[in-house]
Amino acid sequence: MAEKRDYYEVLGVSKTATEDELKRAYRTLAKKYHPDMNPGDADAEAKFKEINEAYAVLSDSEKRAQYDQFGHDAFDPSKGGGYSATDFDVGDIFSSIFGTDFGGFGGFGGFGGFGGGSERRKNAPRRGGDITQSVLISFEEAAFGCKREISYGRVVKCDECGGTGAAKGTSPETCPDCRGTGQVTVTQRTPFGMMQTAHQCDRCRGSGKIVKNPCKNCRGTGYIKITRKIEVSIPAGIDNGQRIALRGEGDEGRNGGAAGDLIIAVSVKSHQTFERDGSDIYCEIPITFAEATLGAKIKVPTLTDPVEYDIPEGTETGTRFSLRGKGICSVNNPNKKGDLYFTVNIEVPKNLTPQQKKLLSEFADACGENNYAKRKKFRRLFDKQ
Repeated sequence: MAEKRDYYEVLGVSKTATEDELKRAYRTLAKKYHPDMNPGDADAEAKFKEINEAYAVLSDSEKRAQYDQFGHDAFDPSKGGGYSATDFDVGDIFSSIFGTDFGGFGGFGGFGGFGGGSERRKNAPRRGGDITQSVLISFEEAAFGCKREISYGRVVKCDECGGTGAAKGTSPETCPDCRGTGQVTVTQRTPFGMMQTAHQCDRCRGSGKIVKNPCKNCRGTGYIKITRKIEVSIPAGIDNGQRIALRGEGDEGRNGGAAGDLIIAVSVKSHQTFERDGSDIYCEIPITFAEATLGAKIKVPTLTDPVEYDIPEGTETGTRFSLRGKGICSVNNPNKKGDLYFTVNIEVPKNLTPQQKKLLSEFADACGENNYAKRKKFRRLFDKQ
């Protein structure tokens, strides 16, 4: 078997090519080597396959990253690769680039010879929509977790008609124009040859079905909106702006598609004492001049009960201390907690009485410069001038 060429070489682009550059290169080459433009040319057909395979990989960020790291081995099942050439749907690629559901060129509609392009129709299974709900919780609730009852609107199948849209006792009929496919094909002559394009059927609006006697409850849509209540468990450690996804609790899917998700967007109120950074929390504690000078046992607030902490003598304002494990747990690991950091700030006394001022002045005179190392060093700068 011939060795595969480098995908970047196949498309004629550099390894730093942008998404737009890849798309332009693919568009040009795909038109040049399309089998309808080169009837009976086996070499052109092989190059066309090669071009589509290269673009399928390089246009997908995840596949491109794997290719850049492992080369073609990333897609070789015998070497542990996660993809194979059969994963690349040429029809999907062409429809995304050229805007047609059948590959864009006549006689080659659907790319049946290259893995069979998929036709995106309204009657194909469709995933339900996601629903986003906001919830506001307190700082403590975010730290320890809580439960909230959420009320939201959800689209579900109509219980009267079971999602068919037809009144009880009746059934939808297959559309005679598109024969249930939801699409009609139009053939046009273009500079590139005969082009086939698929359009949504006007008669059934792409559903493939005709409802002659619509259900009154859902007005023929097959779906209704209901109000649902659900209790949501908000995990301990969740932070402001984070989201919780409840799988399958969003709008119901259509034509057998999966239901969407309910997304809970969490907002956390600010706290009067603490600020948060990840799993760590911070606060400031005022202490007196005497406590800072002589040392003291102070009470430090935490998210549970206050704890006592020994402040050493000679503590300066702005000094930070920590309490290990008194922060908030990790939302992904409840057994791992952050720390609490508190900064002490010396509060200067105000509104002193004459007696207090006299005593403080006597204290200052008694200290002189000897008890202020930084001040003493600062004064020496002036003495040198």
